[in-house]
This record gives sequence, structure tokens and C-alpha cells, in this order.
Amino acid sequence: MTDFLNNLFFIFQRINLLSVLDITLVTLIFFGLLYTLRDTQAMALLRGMILLVVVIVLLTSLVDLPAFSWLARNSLPALLLSIPVIFAPEIRRALERIGRARNLWPGSTKSIDINLEQTIHAVVSAAARLSARHHGALIILQRLDTLEDYIETGVRMNARVTPELLLQIFYPNTPLHDGAAIIIGSQVAAAACVMPLSASGILNPTPERQMGLRHRAALGISEASDAIAVVVSEESGGISVAHAGRMLRRLDPDRLENILIAFFRPGNAMRKNNWLEKFFPGLFTRKERK
Repeated sequence: MTDFLNNLFFIFQRINLLSVLDITLVTLIFFGLLYTLRDTQAMALLRGMILLVVVIVLLTSLVDLPAFSWLARNSLPALLLSIPVIFAPEIRRALERIGRARNLWPGSTKSIDINLEQTIHAVVSAAARLSARHHGALIILQRLDTLEDYIETGVRMNARVTPELLLQIFYPNTPLHDGAAIIIGSQVAAAACVMPLSASGILNPTPERQMGLRHRAALGISEASDAIAVVVSEESGGISVAHAGRMLRRLDPDRLENILIAFFRPGNAMRKNNWLEKFFPGLFTRKERK
């Protein structure tokens, strides 16, 4: 015990400001990595790899196994080189988030544009009426990232956003009701658009969270861009919002409107935390998801 305390005291004696900065940077990198991978299928792979490395280290340290030690020493470098291949989708999404981090500082306190406010009112009104009728819908609101590639997969409309238009688009068994409607500014740019499906596994852990293709598509487009996805469940009529790979569920129309306005209004509390939200999505909305 005395030797342990002496070693500990020796370590603290050698710590300086540069050492603290060094440790803090490494801690932030690991925190960002684990936070990015949480609720994803890659997290299970990471846990498996860590467990495998711990078992190998314990076996080679505590037991004299020359052949196994030789195999472990030659296999671990290959395992480390395979990490970029195993976690390629997660690494790509993290780099995309960094590339989209254009506005790291809070914006001005200007009020939301009147046309955009009318668009949000129309989306909320349509979502409430679709929810009451149990008509499924997926509405994508473009922000900074262009969605032109996804617009090309659907039917171009370039029509002004109104609740009646959205109700007609998502009326069951009509030609446009499958797929997503993409809104740019105050116009429905296209309908019946094909969205990328999320492979994160965030909807898988419990039967309550297992949802259909609309919710997976909403998460998918929110992972691939900074767009906001509004989903209406055909089965339950529930309204959800997806952003940055996270989903807020069981929203009423008033809460939905407040959330959409908060996303598009510059200078609000959510915007002020935007530089952290870009790297750690969901950090400031965790309580909202409970």
C-alpha cells in the first residue's frame, strides 16, 4: 500500500498544465467516439472487440502460453487495421457532421421569416389532421444541406405548401402517398421521394421502439443531412420528429410547432448550443426523448 501511494504521489508531482490538456483531449476524443456510436449496431461490435482484447491481454499476462501469445501479438495489429473497415459507416457520418459544422457560433436574434412560419403552420396543421385520420406521412424540411439528389427520385411539384396539398399527397392509395414529400422554403419541391433507410439500430432494442419504413427513412435522411423529418404513424397516428439521427416521439401539434420553430429560428437556445449539437447530436434534447 505504501508503494502504491508513493507511486501515485510521484505521478501527481509530474502533472503539469500541458499534461492536463493532453489527457483532456484524449478523453474528449473517446467521449465523442462512444457518444457517436451509442444506440447503434456498431456499439455491440465495439463491446465485443474490447472484451476480446481484455481476454487476450489477461491470458497472455497471467498464463505462460507461448503459442497463444505469439498468435495474439501477430493478430492484434490486424485487428486494429480492421477497425476502419468495421466502423466505416459511423466514421463517414462523423466526418459528414464535421463537414456540415459551418456555423459554430450563435447567430443573430432575428425573428423567423414570415413565409417559413406559414410553412411550419401548414406542416403542423397537416400533421395533426393526418394523425387524427391515421394516414401515414413523411415530410422532410430542407435546411442548409441540399436534398437535390433525393428530389430527383420523386415527382417534382414546386407547389406552395398548404395543409390541403399535404393531405392530398398522403391520402391512402394515391400515386404520391408512398415516399416522402420534400419542402424547400415555402414550396413542396417533390413528393414520393425515396429516402435512405437508417441502419443505426436505434429503433430495434425494444418492441415499443420497433417501427416501420417511414421512421427508418426519417432517421436515415436525418443521418445523411441536417434536414428535419416529420413522421406520422399510420398504425398509431403518433407524430415524431427526426434530426441528426435522433427521434422525438409522441408529439402533440403545439409541441411539434415549437420544435420546428426552434430548429429554424436563429439565435434561440437550441441554436446557441449548435456547435456542440453538431458533434454530439441529441446532447441537449435527451430529456425530450424520454
